[in-house]
Amino acid sequence: MVGQFVKAKAGHDKDTLYVVVREEGRFVYLCDGKTKTPEKSKKKSRKHIQPIDVFVPVELIEKIKQGSKVYPEEIKYEIKKYLATEGK
Repeated sequence: MVGQFVKAKAGHDKDTLYVVVREEGRFVYLCDGKTKTPEKSKKKSRKHIQPIDVFVPVELIEKIKQGSKVYPEEIKYEIKKYLATEGK
């Protein structure tokens, strides 16, 4: 699930698009590249997210999994690119 796009289904951030940067049991950690950076990701229950069947590029997933430095701009760029292709 790391590197997958998800939408928040509940909370004040409902309908916000995020990228999963970490998984821990029944929780995932989300990043939007703006307010929620990879270092200060948002912890959210799996039942409060809607997975989207789209992932960030493999190179970025590998960086996340290896624990390499991932810049907020990289996540923000991928979200922006995804939204452009979806026509939103």
